[in-house]
Amino acid sequence: MTVVPRLVLSAPSSGHGTGAVALGLLRAFADRGLAVAGFKVGPDQVDAAYLGLAAGRPGRTLDPRLVGPGRVAPLFAHGAAGAGLAVVQGTMGLYDSVAGQPETESTAAVATALRSPVVLVVDVAAMGQSVAALAHGFRAYDEQLWLGGVILHRVASPRHEATLREALDDVGIPVYGAVRRHELASALPARRHGVAPVVGRDADALRAVRRLGAAVAAALDLDRLLALARSAPPVPGEPWSPERAEPVGGPSDEPAGEPPAGGLLAGELPAGRPPVGEPPAGGPPVVVALAGGAGGDYAPAETAELLRAAGAEVVRVDPLRDEALPAGTAALVVGGGLPEAYAEELSANGRLRAAVAELAGAGRPVLAEGAGLLWLALELDGLPMCGVLDAVGASREGVVVGYRTATARTASVLAPAGATLVGYKEHRAVLTPRAGRSPAWSWDGGAPEGFVLRGVHASQLRVHWAGYPGIAARLVAAARAGGTPTPEAAPRAGGAAVGAGA
Repeated sequence: MTVVPRLVLSAPSSGHGTGAVALGLLRAFADRGLAVAGFKVGPDQVDAAYLGLAAGRPGRTLDPRLVGPGRVAPLFAHGAAGAGLAVVQGTMGLYDSVAGQPETESTAAVATALRSPVVLVVDVAAMGQSVAALAHGFRAYDEQLWLGGVILHRVASPRHEATLREALDDVGIPVYGAVRRHELASALPARRHGVAPVVGRDADALRAVRRLGAAVAAALDLDRLLALARSAPPVPGEPWSPERAEPVGGPSDEPAGEPPAGGLLAGELPAGRPPVGEPPAGGPPVVVALAGGAGGDYAPAETAELLRAAGAEVVRVDPLRDEALPAGTAALVVGGGLPEAYAEELSANGRLRAAVAELAGAGRPVLAEGAGLLWLALELDGLPMCGVLDAVGASREGVVVGYRTATARTASVLAPAGATLVGYKEHRAVLTPRAGRSPAWSWDGGAPEGFVLRGVHASQLRVHWAGYPGIAARLVAAARAGGTPTPEAAPRAGGAAVGAGA
């Protein structure tokens, strides 16, 4: 067991200001010299990235659907190692779940798994004594939940604050601070920029986080909050380790998705073989280029950790700024956090586009998720892209979002054919055609999606590698072997398209 002072911040519903409070709290304690760590419940890489910016170390997601409920506490303990305080930002309302499984996937379920106190952030702008009934109801709804108190947000006046505090005192619920209206108004970059401002260490993003830290430090009782966090018991179980990562469905874990039909998940090794993530004896490291920048990666932090444990030398490449792949690149990984809004910058970087096309043309492993798929296409919104895939991307109104239980249609550097796993989709742009002759995935209620050709696996489905740690070993093995050929034709270097869609 691991001792980590911790708090889970949640709210009655979305829109109460939990994100601003979480960012400000992390920054306020970091400014005090305390080592802090930030986490986000669910698949939201953007919120996690900003939590990392505030904390000064990688922010991480805790998503029971993507990694398995039994892996949430170990991943938390791993990501919070050495921290004097960990702050977990909830998603939606405290007891809500996007997938309708609140008993395992809600913020309340994560808080219970972590044995963590919960602090409820409540927007009280249009509320008086009713705040006591609301908070009492949240406390009484689940006897296993530890509701440690509330933070009042958008308080109108000192008199309003006094009314709220008196009502909450009557039901025995502590108040850890009151934030006036507009005090937490931040100038964070627009959501459409995704994690790019964090990856690029954008000055406006840094300035906004500093302002939130100052506002929270002035409005909240930091000493009492830290005392509450320190009262949490040890985190159950042992910390997750990329060197000892077990496949989903292994001992002491619950499956994140359905098991594959008669096969191993995504590169997991049979019994009696070296542990997942262990490089071949005597094998030199292979260089894996991972899309990112000075402030982090476009993939979850565990991706780089698993690649290193599998024997890779991980070197960042910035698709928006670098004009060449790292020297000796044997494989490229583009995580799902690459934002679609940067099509012009991606297109303008012609030298890197040509280098990526050449790498794919040589049969080297290229694994691209989310907007990484669009980057590999012929064009996006009329702008030339890498030209690895014979497909065209176009932005549309509305967002496609949700989890998918997907089955690999074609063997690739990511998964053997027939492997089943759970991924997440969040995108505006679509690709025409939706899939190549050798599709990446299929799932109930949808047409096949994605492209597999030689060493390329590209799809808008995002997979959290911590849930399927064999992916890293599979990709590194393919890079060491020089690629994984498939029946589809190879791409031609220099941006020419290949792999006509079905």
